[in-house]
Order: sequence, then C-alpha cells, then structure tokens
Amino acid sequence: MAAEDARFCSHHGFDMEAIQKALDHNAEGGRIRGGSTISQQTAKNVFLWPSRDWVRKGLEAGYTVLIETVWSKRRIMEVYLNVVEWAPGVYGAQAASRHWFGKDADELTPREAARLAAILPAPRRYKAASPGPYVRRRASRIQAAMGTVRGDGLNACVLGRR
Repeated sequence: MAAEDARFCSHHGFDMEAIQKALDHNAEGGRIRGGSTISQQTAKNVFLWPSRDWVRKGLEAGYTVLIETVWSKRRIMEVYLNVVEWAPGVYGAQAASRHWFGKDADELTPREAARLAAILPAPRRYKAASPGPYVRRRASRIQAAMGTVRGDGLNACVLGRR
C-alpha cells in the first residue's frame, strides 16, 4: 500500500486523484506514469493481459468494479500479493521472499519488504537483494511511507480493523 496505493482502504477501486495526476503528468510528455490502484492491478493480473491499450483498460475497469463488489479489501490485497510477478517466473510474495532473501515472507524486515515493493514497477529489471541506486532510494521512500500508512491507520481494511 505504501508503494502503490496509500488510499486503498478509502476508494472503491479507482483513485480519481491519482488518475488525474497521471493524466496531467502524461499530458506534459515524457515518461508515461500510471494511476492504477491495487484493485485495478489485481483485475489486470488475474483476468487480463499486460499490454497498455484501451480495450484492456475498459475490461480492467469492469473487472475492478466486480472484484471491489464481491471481494473484501483483504482478499483483493491477498490475491494481488500472490499473483504479481516479483522476478522472472517468480509469482507471489512468499516465493519472492524466498527467491530474493532466502526466508519466509513473515520473516522479512521492513527494509527487505520495502525493497520487494520497490522492484514492482519492473521486476524483470530490478533486484531486491542487491539493489542499485534507484531501488535503494525508492525502498527508502517506501519504508518511510510504510510508517505513515501504519501510523495513520490507512491499512485498517486489510488488517480487519475497519
């Protein structure tokens, strides 16, 4: 949540503020920035294909509404963490933890968890165990954001406190 979607517990599948920011950024040119929520990414990863086209985005919106209606936020997060690719051919947080750090996911330090989250934009390019400068910087920002998410209770819907 700290890396991808801090407002996960407060939206119903679409973060309109993040989408607007992405649209504004992309209108300026340069590198394309996404505004997808964890729910949208889950819909894409479970039901669709990875390309960036309007047909897929339309279907993704429909599936996002469906999973937000049928699944709890906790279930959406569980599915997301277990279907996302963390390295070539490595799917799921437990497999990623073992692959990158040689231990179970529940044994990860906050730093290691942040490093895993930091590689998600491009898990085939970045390495969590021996990160380069970009992943180290991103992981530091994510680790700081983890404290905010936890401290402000932004993770309550996943922890069952909401």
